[in-house]
Amino acid sequence: MSNPLQVKLPESLKGKTILVAGAAGFVPSTLAQFYLDLGAQVIGLDNFITGSRSNIEILKGYEGFEFMEWDISKNLPDFSGRTIDFIFSLASPASPIDFKTIPLEIMQVNSMGTQNLLELAKEKGARFLEASTSEVYGDPEIHPQVESYVGHVNPIGERAPYDESKRYAEAMTMMYNRRYGVDTRIVRIFNTYGPRMRPDDGRVIPNFINQAMNNEDITIYGDGSQTRSFCYVTDLVQAIHTVMFSEDSTPFNCGNPDEYTIKEAAEFIIDTLGSKSKLTYHPLPSDDPKKRRPDLTKLTSISDYSPQVSFKDGLIKTMEYFKTLK
Repeated sequence: MSNPLQVKLPESLKGKTILVAGAAGFVPSTLAQFYLDLGAQVIGLDNFITGSRSNIEILKGYEGFEFMEWDISKNLPDFSGRTIDFIFSLASPASPIDFKTIPLEIMQVNSMGTQNLLELAKEKGARFLEASTSEVYGDPEIHPQVESYVGHVNPIGERAPYDESKRYAEAMTMMYNRRYGVDTRIVRIFNTYGPRMRPDDGRVIPNFINQAMNNEDITIYGDGSQTRSFCYVTDLVQAIHTVMFSEDSTPFNCGNPDEYTIKEAAEFIIDTLGSKSKLTYHPLPSDDPKKRRPDLTKLTSISDYSPQVSFKDGLIKTMEYFKTLK
């Protein structure tokens, strides 16, 4: 018997208009380019609080791309008389270093910004996708994490500006779905890496690659036994695309289920890059998750989604990108 939720992915989106909030970020800009390649018209919004202007310059090479520098937490541009078919809410900064430096801005974009985009979706009859995060699970008590798990989050911890505002964004998305009938989707994104990342964003992969490329000591927080699952950015984009064209409004985990300890990831990067770096150990930050791996059963039950880029190949591609920034 065929699955009634089986996803039918479009081969072309010619004639469709897609709004990508946060378009200057590394995941959103990759997603925007994916849809431009499918023939869609793409409108990008970003205020460059953490996004890169170089990512926008890449997208400006497409005739179908339009960009507006905008802070969606305040309001949105006037789209009167314009058709918008799909809205991607990807505007939130997501790096650990941002949680301390711009916590209120993160909370505002995930609350007021999300609601502004949902209001636009309601007005335009557009399908809306909220890019949430595995951080909604906090330091999880079950492993791997499944979508039905409601999380173990510290609401006043250092990670709370991101964790809790994303939980709020999910709640807001479901409320618009239930109260107003807005056609919504939610993805929970697990650790993602690849070209266009900020090399200084404080996340594991860019930190380790930069240190390994310079033969510097690699900084490991804790004893390195905590785990992460790393997804290459094009695989993530394919997962997000699959969810957007599914028929399920409840959250989907998106990522790569291959799991590494932080120490294993560091050693793998040293070996892959032929580095002379050594490992050094430092105290573990508060509320840092001990384990993180997505259960993708829900996503794979409705589609043939499977990550295609190996950790080694993805690291090499990311390293080559970082070299171009020197």
